Amino acid sequence: MRRIRIGIIGLAAILIAGTFGFDHAEGKGLFTSFYFTFVTLTTVGYGDVVPVTTEGQVVSLSIIALGLLFFGVVIGSLTELLVEGQVRRIFGRIRMEKDIAGLSDHYIVCGFGRIGMIVCREFHRSGVPFVVVELDDNTAHRATEEGYLCHRGDATDDDDLTKAGILRARGLVSVLASDADNVYVTMSARDLNRRLQIVARGEEERTARKLARAGASRVISPYEIGGIRMAHAILKPSVIDFIEAATTSGSEIDMEEIRIQASSPFSGKTLADSGIRRGFGLIIVAIRKPDGRMSFNPSHQTVISPDDVLITMGHAENQEKLARACS
Repeated sequence: MRRIRIGIIGLAAILIAGTFGFDHAEGKGLFTSFYFTFVTLTTVGYGDVVPVTTEGQVVSLSIIALGLLFFGVVIGSLTELLVEGQVRRIFGRIRMEKDIAGLSDHYIVCGFGRIGMIVCREFHRSGVPFVVVELDDNTAHRATEEGYLCHRGDATDDDDLTKAGILRARGLVSVLASDADNVYVTMSARDLNRRLQIVARGEEERTARKLARAGASRVISPYEIGGIRMAHAILKPSVIDFIEAATTSGSEIDMEEIRIQASSPFSGKTLADSGIRRGFGLIIVAIRKPDGRMSFNPSHQTVISPDDVLITMGHAENQEKLARACS
């Protein structure tokens, strides 16, 4: 950019100096002198105005020589800027596609709108691998500027989902603007990966039913959740404060879900015998059984079985310790 500015300033200086120089040498007047300087500088040269004095010819030669020099600086700098930017984008795209191809057990976020941005921000804070699929060039560029892996493509296209690594993915979040597109993405994703956890956005109740039939694991209605949250903020403000404190990333208290493997040292033990509450300082809020049943506030005699999911609450470092102990 610095060389481009120098070139433009140089051309402007030549135009001004040439105008006064030619006027002094030929006495044609400022406007005619400016006209002659401009057509000479741009190499048009109509021939209707020509220098007849030696001084005028020297001015003309100077305009041509210096003009070519500074035009070369501007054009060369612009070309270099464009070529470098294009090459950088190409190599950046190749490197990003290579990084995406190396992902496994990751999440795919279809759409980088207002909700998609929030989902990506939470994924980023949690440190989980994910890739964005976005069709719009400007929006995809914004996702890349945020530091996220982004595949520019159509999430409703099976090829683009495959390039985003859907066959190796753990889950998919579909938050496109159109309910119809979300239904289509859900159907395609479920067909490509039967084990995939799919969370889809649905605005209307009938759309939620279609998404469930299409294979969505969960259907989220932002407007319904927002309305309920606002009502509870008025009716139960302390409860809302507690939930926000327990679910906000980076807060002192954290809620986590920890799956019990068959090889876990806690498998087959009661909560009392496991020592989770005493040894890790965590509260067992609930236990989700493999069949989907949820046992809230389980007693100390509750037996921990393989594939149970413990919903725990406590300090983040204690959660990590328990997760390592379970594995």
